[in-house]
Amino acid sequence: MAPNASALPLSGVRVLDFSRVLAGPLCGMVLGDFGADVIKVEHPGRGDDTRDWGLRVGKTETAYFNSMNRNKRSVALDLQTPEGQATAKALAAKCDVVIQNFKFGGMEKLGLGYEQLKADNPRLIYCSVSGYNRAGSEAARPGYDLVVQGEAGLMALNGEATQPPLKFGVAAVDLMTGMYAAQAVLAALYQREHTGTGRHVEMALFDCGLMITAYYGLEALLMGEDPPRYGNAHPSIVPYGVFDAADGPIVITVGNNAQFQRFCTEVIERPDLAADERFKTNLGRSANRAELLPVLHAELARRPRAQLLAALSGAGIPCGEVLGLHEALTSPRAVEGGLVTVQPHPVAGSTHVLAPPYRIDGERLPVRRPPPQLGADTEAVLQELLGDQRPGRG
Repeated sequence: MAPNASALPLSGVRVLDFSRVLAGPLCGMVLGDFGADVIKVEHPGRGDDTRDWGLRVGKTETAYFNSMNRNKRSVALDLQTPEGQATAKALAAKCDVVIQNFKFGGMEKLGLGYEQLKADNPRLIYCSVSGYNRAGSEAARPGYDLVVQGEAGLMALNGEATQPPLKFGVAAVDLMTGMYAAQAVLAALYQREHTGTGRHVEMALFDCGLMITAYYGLEALLMGEDPPRYGNAHPSIVPYGVFDAADGPIVITVGNNAQFQRFCTEVIERPDLAADERFKTNLGRSANRAELLPVLHAELARRPRAQLLAALSGAGIPCGEVLGLHEALTSPRAVEGGLVTVQPHPVAGSTHVLAPPYRIDGERLPVRRPPPQLGADTEAVLQELLGDQRPGRG
């Protein structure tokens, strides 16, 4: 059984999530997955931008929205009104964490900036997600994943060498920024246990996008130019990548010289390749990939995928099928792991929601709340946190 709410690591932590689209909402969802009570503040009419993106679920949700907003409650507030601003400020005073990704200076204009909220709640952890360094010359620039993928060099390292620069299949910068933001919030919460005071966490898409370049980025600095692009192959390890079997693609990752020996003798039955001085070491194979890879491609293309996968596994060489996205989500592996859940929905009847990836003490953390309908929890949350003291009453 999944752990109950009180056993979750962030049980008792309350988060006020003003963010929209991906990076900020993912940060909030991570905290919600770990047990925090995440209250998502949305415009009463339009809600989060992603409620209007992609395939519709019910009346106010989409698959896009649902991917970033499980384990949250939705409160509809018009922050352009004095009452909405006062209510948001009153809620923030009762929360541990605030997440926001408004345009630079936008929250301050609403009276909801860090310094303004800290005055009433000095223990507040306040997370600001922006496109660029908030202390730099581009602080006011809006941040968009695709723009940053271009500016951070990510498109330049992705794809085949013979093709133009290519974006990632998902919004990688947004997703990594959301994860980095959640890590920083957790660190600030931990420190608050010792200091009793909050912190202002600031995350920029460009900063996180540059971090994704990882070893490619450091190689570019060492070389003084862009490293070559290898598509589905590995820049340093050979053979390592996607190969076409007779009936479909497979992934083969030969990680060391002993594996290459077994690959040649037990899988493709070419001991001559293993004995070739050019190919005995990975450095040699990498330097002579132009001679080696065509031979390997030809050998693999003669064999069916199932035969290759069995032989590779038997030889202790990491390998796998290349599945379609629907195949992967409905695969026995995903089903056994409980990675896709079906949640009840008041309009659609039911809807798929991905489960949190985290396991603690052997149990996957649960989907405690499906992604909320717009404003579904407004009255309940305001009554629970503010009671008769909420602005506009009395």
